[in-house]
Amino acid sequence: MKLIIAIIQPHKLDDVMEALDEKEIYLKTVSNVLGCGRQKGIPETYRGVVESGKLTKKVRLEIALNDPYVEPAIQAIIKASKTGQTGDGKIFVVDMHECVRIRTEERDGVAIG
Repeated sequence: MKLIIAIIQPHKLDDVMEALDEKEIYLKTVSNVLGCGRQKGIPETYRGVVESGKLTKKVRLEIALNDPYVEPAIQAIIKASKTGQTGDGKIFVVDMHECVRIRTEERDGVAIG
């Protein structure tokens, strides 16, 4: 089991969600976040508005997956979010030691679905 944490540009969210759905990856958590990376305050353009400053708007996706779905998820996120420009984001893959579905108390891979 793995937990994928992906930080992407906000305008790429719909594309990423669609790409993950195509890979039958439906269980996702999405948050709006602020962050900074290597661009160190280099202005970014988001929907025609130039954003500058140290923190830029990003979207954070968290996806808990059983191992066979990890690589397809990574490839779907890359394909749907890559622009080739600074600020495309990052994908972190973290080992998950346990998962518990609260309603049924199922654990691990069964709890993820």
